[in-house]
Amino acid sequence: MFSPLKASTIQHLHTLQLDSIGVATVIKQTTKKLNNNMDKIKILWADDEIDLLKPQIMFLEKKGYEMITVSNGYDALEECETHNDIDVVFLDESMPGITGLETLTKVKDAYPHLPVVMITKNEAENVMEEALGAQITDYLIKPVNPNQILLTLRKIIDGKRLIKERTSSDYQQEFRHLLMEINSGLDFKSWVDTYQKIIGWELKLDNSNTTEMSDILTMQKSEANAAFSKFIIKNYIKWVNEDIEAPIMSNNLMRRKIFPEMKSGRPTVMVLMDNLRYDQWKILEPIISELYRIEEEDYFYSILPTSTQYSRNSIFSGLMPSEIEAYYPNWWKNDNEEGGKNLHEADLLNEQIGRTFRKPVKFDYTKITNVYHAKQMNDNILNYLHNDLTVIVYNFIDMLSHARTEMEVLKELAGDEKAYRSLTRSWFLHSPLWSALQKIAEKDVQVIITTDHGTIRVHQPSKVVGDRETTTNLRYKVGRNLKYDRRDVLEVRNPKKALLPKPNVSSTFIFAKEDKFFLYPNRYNYFNNYYKNTFQHGGISLEEVICPIVRLSPKRQS
Repeated sequence: MFSPLKASTIQHLHTLQLDSIGVATVIKQTTKKLNNNMDKIKILWADDEIDLLKPQIMFLEKKGYEMITVSNGYDALEECETHNDIDVVFLDESMPGITGLETLTKVKDAYPHLPVVMITKNEAENVMEEALGAQITDYLIKPVNPNQILLTLRKIIDGKRLIKERTSSDYQQEFRHLLMEINSGLDFKSWVDTYQKIIGWELKLDNSNTTEMSDILTMQKSEANAAFSKFIIKNYIKWVNEDIEAPIMSNNLMRRKIFPEMKSGRPTVMVLMDNLRYDQWKILEPIISELYRIEEEDYFYSILPTSTQYSRNSIFSGLMPSEIEAYYPNWWKNDNEEGGKNLHEADLLNEQIGRTFRKPVKFDYTKITNVYHAKQMNDNILNYLHNDLTVIVYNFIDMLSHARTEMEVLKELAGDEKAYRSLTRSWFLHSPLWSALQKIAEKDVQVIITTDHGTIRVHQPSKVVGDRETTTNLRYKVGRNLKYDRRDVLEVRNPKKALLPKPNVSSTFIFAKEDKFFLYPNRYNYFNNYYKNTFQHGGISLEEVICPIVRLSPKRQS
């Protein structure tokens, strides 16, 4: 997401009390810094009639651009070798000797990222196709006027700067509105809207690389999570006991969002990507949208704890954890019991389908936990279309978050949310999952992508004291005689009220708020350094609780 807040930025914002004047000041400073850091732009212009272009060249020089002019392709290539700081090339398409298109190919072979603008009298379709195929950045039709050239340069060279300034300005206007929203007593629907706006700005600021604005948004997101935690503490017990109107949650996700969409004769493929956050979905959305039409993008709230054992079992059973324990005691294991905690998801799903449908439903369930399983799923994906419902649980993102905690190289590769999103995108593009989705993209199929819970990058340690049977999760604890700072947690002294199992008579659940994580006093500093800045789940935050569920249809069907 963002770099750590600089001390000077925090002090500056506190001094200004996070008001819009303070944001405006930072934006002005950012813009001034950007303008001061601009180097002189160097342009190479190759045209066999270069002498006739003196008015355009003088116009650009007066605008502050440095010009290098040549009259043929050979000289253009030589200048590219001599000057390794050329920012853009203007290339005439019809030059004697080596043509513009031939020069373009050689330039791109040697300098693939150098922007090239093709200038041509010839509007023939095949010429433009060749130029575009060779990856020109833009093209102009002769005769070119100075304003056309300036507009092209601004798109190529100044585009990022202009986007950065515009993004900063737009966020300045939105900042105060978001601040008022966060503190206005939002309901569960409005919290989703606010969270989606915050993520939208996060992604925009990522793209514009506006560090100062990112620091401000980090602080605003932290305030949002503080207010959201209070909201969950106030309402969660009422929701699960159906005392007030509640959002769709893990235990009724299948009944409310999956089963009603299943239509006779059209297979449904549900992909549950463990730990998929809303921001990660938004990074994958452009890729998936190439082949799929988004019919509906919605959300649900994960139950507490926001962890696989609880949320995913709840999704597939259609029950809360204490109900699973009561109805299917052989399929439920408490945190302090040995053995796998999610071994009966297919059984629980079968039971829920049996309770919901009057007629038989042909379904399949597959869990992907390694490369072999992923390849099997990819090979068999077309066979799954004979089912009414196929559920694919894909565990990669969950494994990534755990591996990042333990492996220094992954901590480096995914140092913050922005890098974490980028790593998710790279994985997905080359994954058997995307390959499988591509295979079924021409079939009459419905695809639903969702998750069980999200993760948050933790920063603030909170001390907890418990006995040996206390759970090890960093974002929630269940145990007897727990000692903790009540300001940091939602405490549930009677788990039955939250429809949670009660391993012992005196068991208490506590859930970490915001970006806190639990540590025992023993070796406190060591584990603080080890776990700080890692992605964890199980507690209360916008990132962990508000989960995407997206329904897709192929754009093209066979």
